[in-house]
Amino acid sequence: MAQVVLPKILGNGMVMQRNQPVPIWGTAAVGEKVTVTFNGQIKITVADAGGKWQILLNPMKASAQPAALTISGTNTIKLNDILVGEVWLCSGQSNMAYEMRKNSKVKKPDTSTVNSPVDELERAHNPQIRIFSVTQKNLAKPDSTHGGWSVAEDSALRAFSAAGYFFAKRLNHDLNVPVGIISSAVSGSRIEPWAPQGAYDAIPYFKANGIKIEGDPGKFYGKMIEPLAPFAIKGFLWYQGESNCFLGETIGYTYKMEALINSWRKLWNDKNMPFYYVQIAPFYYSQSKGQVAYTEFTEPQLREAQTLALSIPHTGMIVTTDLNDDLKNIHPPFKWEVGHRLELQALANTYGQRKVVFSGPMYKNMKINRNKIIIDFNYKGGGLVSHNDRPLTDFTIAGQDGKFIKADAEIKNNTIVVSAPSVTAPVAVRFAWSESAQPNFYNKNGLPAVPFRTDNPLKFTLTAN
Repeated sequence: MAQVVLPKILGNGMVMQRNQPVPIWGTAAVGEKVTVTFNGQIKITVADAGGKWQILLNPMKASAQPAALTISGTNTIKLNDILVGEVWLCSGQSNMAYEMRKNSKVKKPDTSTVNSPVDELERAHNPQIRIFSVTQKNLAKPDSTHGGWSVAEDSALRAFSAAGYFFAKRLNHDLNVPVGIISSAVSGSRIEPWAPQGAYDAIPYFKANGIKIEGDPGKFYGKMIEPLAPFAIKGFLWYQGESNCFLGETIGYTYKMEALINSWRKLWNDKNMPFYYVQIAPFYYSQSKGQVAYTEFTEPQLREAQTLALSIPHTGMIVTTDLNDDLKNIHPPFKWEVGHRLELQALANTYGQRKVVFSGPMYKNMKINRNKIIIDFNYKGGGLVSHNDRPLTDFTIAGQDGKFIKADAEIKNNTIVVSAPSVTAPVAVRFAWSESAQPNFYNKNGLPAVPFRTDNPLKFTLTAN
C-alpha cells in the first residue's frame, strides 16, 4: 500500500496564500481516496493513474491564528501551526542569497545604535514571519518530519536571505498579515539555469540572431523552482545580473529575463504574476579579469538591459546606485534598503496602495533648446531633488562628435536642464553612465534616479504570448 506523501514545501509552520485558491497536492496509491481538512473546509479527491492527487482549498482571509491541516488516506498526516497571509518567492544569485548572519557584521550606516537593521538578528522573533530555504537538494525527496518552514528567528534566520527577510518584515508591518517568504538562490549563478531550455526556445530573438543559450539552462529551474509549484504564492523577487555582466551582456539579457519571467508565470499558471527585481549595484567590473574585456561602461550596459525589461507587463525594478559603500565589494551591505524598495513596488503595484511612491525618477523624454537639453522624467514623487543639496552629479553631454563630457545639470520646473560651456549644439545626455557612478539625483521620497542614456541604441520587442 502506497502511503499519502506530500512535497517538501508543504509542511508544519507554513504560510498559505490568502484570497486565492490554495493547491494541496502529493502522491498516493492509484485510486486511493484522499481527504484534506482545514479550517472547516473538507476536500476529497482520488489519486490518478500516476498516483498523483491535488485539491484546491477555497480562498481564505488572512489569519495569524495557527491552525492544523489534515491529509488522510491509508495514513494520516497532520501539519500544525499553519497561518494564512502573503507568500513570496525570492531568487537570484549571491546578493539575494546574502545571509542575515552577514548582515550582522556590516558597519553600521550611522551613529545611532538603537534599532539599527544591523542588529536585526538579535531581536527578530515575530511568529507571523515564516521562512523556507530551498537548496539544490532539499526539494528532491519528501520529508517525513514535514520540516523546512521556520519562524524567522535564530539559526534558521541566520542562514536566510537578508533582502528576502527585510521585504517580509516590512510587508508584515504594513499589511498586518502573516508573511511567508521562500528563498531559492544560488551564489554565482547566471540567469540561464533558472529557466528551462524551452523558455528560451520560445523567444524568437535568440534563433533570429543565432544565439545558443549557454550556462546550463534549466539546471536550477528543475531542482529549485519547478518542485515548488503549484504552491500558492503572490509573486517573485529577483536579484541577479552580476554573473551575466561579467559576460559583457546587453540586450540578450533582457530577452533572457523575458524567458525566465514567462516560464515562471507559466509554471504557476498566472501570466500576471508580479515580478520585482533589483538593478545591480556599482562595482569595479573594469578592474576584473574575465571572459571579455571590461570597461567602465560594461555595467551601465547591463543595467540598461535590466531597465528595458520593465516593458514586460507586471514587472518593477529598484535602483541601488546608492547602496554600495565599497566599489571593490560585489556584495554590498544595505540589504534592508533593498528589501524596503522591493516592498514599495509590491505595496503600490500588487496591493493597490496608489499613494506609495515606488520608483525614483526615470527618463521620459528630452528636447533640445539651443545649447541645452531639457529632460523630463516619470516617477517624480513629489519633486526632483539633489539628495545632499549640492549640484547634481554624474550627468554628461555630447555634441555631434559623440564625445561625452562632464555637464552642468540644474533642476528647473521639475525637469533637468543639462549643458556644458564647450558643447554649443548638444545631441545626447547620459546619466550615471559609469560603473562607479553614485549620483545625488533623487525624488523627494528618497528614491534614486534610474541610470540612462538618451542615445540608447537598443530596442526590446516583447514576444507575443
